Amino acid sequence: MSKTSSAAAGPLPVDALQSRTASTVRDWPFLTAAILATALLCGLVLLEGAIGSAALIILGFALGIIFLKAEFGFTAAWRRFLVLGETGGLLASFLLISIAALVIVPVAALVPGYGGAIAPLGPSLIIGAFIFGVGMQLANACGSGTLYAMGGGSGRMIVGLASFIIGSVIGTAWLPPLLDLGGADPIIAANLLGPWAGLAVTLASLALAGFAAVKIAQARGASFRPTRTQIIAAVAIGVLSVALFLVARHPWSVTFAFAVWGAKIAQIFGIDFSTWAFWQWPGPAKALKDSLLTDTSSLTDFGMIFGAIAAAAWAAPFAKRAWPSGRSLLGAAIGGLLLGVGARLGFGCNIGAFVGGIASGSLHGWVWFGVALAGSAIGIRLRPFFDLPKV
Repeated sequence: MSKTSSAAAGPLPVDALQSRTASTVRDWPFLTAAILATALLCGLVLLEGAIGSAALIILGFALGIIFLKAEFGFTAAWRRFLVLGETGGLLASFLLISIAALVIVPVAALVPGYGGAIAPLGPSLIIGAFIFGVGMQLANACGSGTLYAMGGGSGRMIVGLASFIIGSVIGTAWLPPLLDLGGADPIIAANLLGPWAGLAVTLASLALAGFAAVKIAQARGASFRPTRTQIIAAVAIGVLSVALFLVARHPWSVTFAFAVWGAKIAQIFGIDFSTWAFWQWPGPAKALKDSLLTDTSSLTDFGMIFGAIAAAAWAAPFAKRAWPSGRSLLGAAIGGLLLGVGARLGFGCNIGAFVGGIASGSLHGWVWFGVALAGSAIGIRLRPFFDLPKV
């Protein structure tokens, strides 16, 4: 597998995949535990007759395997584009989004009960996307990257995820007042042009962005072709994203679950969210009150972690890497906090805002991408302070 496709989401046991031999020792205890945990979780939701919830867990499990085995991610791909001009990873993400858009744009517009990932344009989106872009380079992961890296045995990502969760709760306090500053209502291609013209415009925008990326790579003398692994992974993840959308009735979301987990933990320690505007909104209020087994984002996230554990344990002894330096862990902690705050203020992460937003034909997805890319450029400059390479 090519290093150009690596998410570089912290020290991963998956590195062993590149040098494994036929004599690789599988970690059967962890592999068994991951499969049994997934089966148990599916069994619990099936007891309630929630077949769709079990499907979300299984789809998340498959995503965890694919992300880890292909080392597919956004953080390193963006970094290689900004530093070296390479566009393979970026083009792979555009392919993924195109596949998802083929279904999400028309179905969200035509089928009652389905909806896209949409958001207003305003200060919250700009601030959140920029903060997230900085954080993803310091944490060395995005939302999905944090899950599969931690599932793959990265101790650094344990710190990153904990900080991500804390930052997500903080972000829920800041989102309502930022929204009060005003902004433009969501701009959705299908609403303006109809479902099929909206889909055509969405696909055209992705093609134009891909063409511009290739031209930048050529001007810098850099590689612009995705690897075979990147293409296969993008197609597989795109198809699974469509399946998640059809089951959950909304695009794939990763980071909303982190806010819910953090708020539920905070309640145990006596924190009262009754005066927090965010947690009075219908969706968050229901998620905070109900079991995690009813939250579609949480179910997919759990499945993704277990899938990554299974994939890592299948390839090599699990979690045998030494812990990184203190400065690296500090970067994970600071980056995680920025990711959490940024994800809430910016209406999601690379999955919820970038992939989901653009695949829904919502303009905010492109705005998020541009601003988060600018934030990543700043984050890259800060990486050496945390024992992280610029590339």
